Amino acid sequence: MQERSTTLTKKDVARRVADIMGEPIYKSEPWVKAVIMALGDLMMEADPEIRIELRDFGVFEVKKTKAKPKARNPKTNETVFIPSRRKTHFKPSKRLKAVLQTPLQRLDYSIPDGSADEHMDLAELQQQGVLAHNGMN
Repeated sequence: MQERSTTLTKKDVARRVADIMGEPIYKSEPWVKAVIMALGDLMMEADPEIRIELRDFGVFEVKKTKAKPKARNPKTNETVFIPSRRKTHFKPSKRLKAVLQTPLQRLDYSIPDGSADEHMDLAELQQQGVLAHNGMN
């Protein structure tokens, strides 16, 4: 059975902001809540698409999807029509993406069962150029 990942809440974000700013958490909570509400409101008010770019963090987008006239309900195997709608998308910044693409072995994290790289060591990854490609030498 796979371990459950850690879930952080607005309170955790507010605590981190308070630590960074050297302020008590009660002062950072309203600001964190306001920023999250503003981002959500901007995305909900998209007419019909929007791009919110936060430098050094990433881009939030609301995009249109095409209708799917022949989607299938996996439970009943029945063909259903899904109308066009909007969806959200997040693209991390280059800096964030580079950190997230660091091989798990290099960070001393366990490799998921069944992963193609679970039997490779760091030398093999480096030989294949995986570490050099990600700028992690």
